[in-house]
Amino acid sequence: MAFDIDMIKGVYASMGERVEKARKLVGKPLTLSEKILYSHLWDGNPEKAYIRGKDYVDFAPDRIACQDATAQMALLQFMQAGKDKVAVPTTVHCDHLIQAKDGAAADLKHANETSKEVFDFLGSVSNKYGIGFWKPGAGIIHQVVLENYAFPGGMMIGTDSHTVNAGGLGMVAIGVGGADAVDVMAGMAWELKFPKLIGVKLTGKLSG
Repeated sequence: MAFDIDMIKGVYASMGERVEKARKLVGKPLTLSEKILYSHLWDGNPEKAYIRGKDYVDFAPDRIACQDATAQMALLQFMQAGKDKVAVPTTVHCDHLIQAKDGAAADLKHANETSKEVFDFLGSVSNKYGIGFWKPGAGIIHQVVLENYAFPGGMMIGTDSHTVNAGGLGMVAIGVGGADAVDVMAGMAWELKFPKLIGVKLTGKLSG
């Protein structure tokens, strides 16, 4: 089983209480995004209502995903943190250094030859620090995350702009820089300005 069921159960165990407290503080019904944000505060239970687009907030993401191009610098930085293993579930996915050109088999073979040193480094560091390693050819990061790690109500950050794909299963999933990911991997909070929210209101009726 790829996903961390105990971590997911832990998220759900505290979510109801935190959402209810946030609802009272805010004084109105919450959107799904707000429920996830307020239930992932670094300090645990909400103590105040945050102003969208103004207040800086410390969050505690549930997991991290890195792709092979950006993971190189992120893991080099993490190695300097002096930690024995990552503080939250983390995965590295080797897909970006595989150039689509001549077909799956030929492209994978070429990538394994030209980027062998990178793949070996990422695999070795992942094994040392308890990081899940998806080797070249194991799948595209965003589809792998969606099928194996995403879950409704969770919060994930990733060192890739398409991390938001995990939102398809009801997560708050955000692409970040490597330094932000390393902070969380090392057991620190992730600071973010409380996001502005955009609402979409559909009017009319279905045409049939």
